[in-house]
Amino acid sequence: MMTLFSRGDDPSCHRVRIVVAVKSLEVRIVEVDPAHPPEDLIDLNPYQTVPTLVDRDLVVYHAGIICEYLDERFPAPSLLPADPAARAQARVALHRVEQDWYSLVPALQSGDRREQQRARRDLLESVVASEPLFRLRPWFLSDQFSQLDAAVAPILWRLPHWQVELPASAQAVDRYARRVFAHPAVRGSLSRAEREIRA
Repeated sequence: MMTLFSRGDDPSCHRVRIVVAVKSLEVRIVEVDPAHPPEDLIDLNPYQTVPTLVDRDLVVYHAGIICEYLDERFPAPSLLPADPAARAQARVALHRVEQDWYSLVPALQSGDRREQQRARRDLLESVVASEPLFRLRPWFLSDQFSQLDAAVAPILWRLPHWQVELPASAQAVDRYARRVFAHPAVRGSLSRAEREIRA
């Protein structure tokens, strides 16, 4: 059985847990306190970061790399397009989500009010600017649930917690969020802390 070192309040860990749930994988999840990482994690990952996945002798860290590994190791259902050009486009979009949204998470979770306010503003502007993309297909830039949805859902799930309120003009984002939150893999991936965010 694989082991996933994870945190229940971390969007990158949530992203990996969604992929695990989509593929119905049996994974032992070890909850990590960042102030006191377990000895196993210290030995396995030189950065002591989560998520970290252990599959037999293989140790993989960084959410995007873990998600791609799981998709290649367990190809059904596939979460990236089969066509190389479409797969490249999906990876570019994933890179944008990581750069534009996930890069703001440390500031959103920091104790610095100015940093939080700046990050809230930047995230809101970026999500609203992406609104037309949420109208194109049933899922995010795809006709089926994909790696992009697994990456986008954890950020949208946390918007109320980060005090980021979508304007009325972002109707397509709101409709998409309801659809993706209702997906069985997203529901099944939620930690207790994540459920409490929207309780």
